[in-house]
Amino acid sequence: MAYHHHHDRHHHLNKDEEKPVDYKKEEKHHKHREHLGQLGAVAAGAYALHEKHKAKKDPEHAHKHKIKEEIAAAVAVGAGGYAFHEHHKKKEAKKEKKAHGKKHHHLF
Repeated sequence: MAYHHHHDRHHHLNKDEEKPVDYKKEEKHHKHREHLGQLGAVAAGAYALHEKHKAKKDPEHAHKHKIKEEIAAAVAVGAGGYAFHEHHKKKEAKKEKKAHGKKHHHLF
């Protein structure tokens, strides 16, 4: 399934299928990916907290747990950034949907 992307928005056609772009579908696509990014951020954050707790409870392996905690925290930040990116892509698709849904009336 091919999706319309912002770098070719002036074409108004999906190049793979030569059909008009379905902006509503594109908006849903980015909304879904935004939610996946949010879920990933929450899951990685929870795992980071879990490892932080294990580091305190298991001093013998605290260094190993601290490294896992830091990696999970980095993944959480990355997933949050991805969700933020998709949020903006969703807003662009919504804006394009609105702009292309209007009728253009030429008076002359």
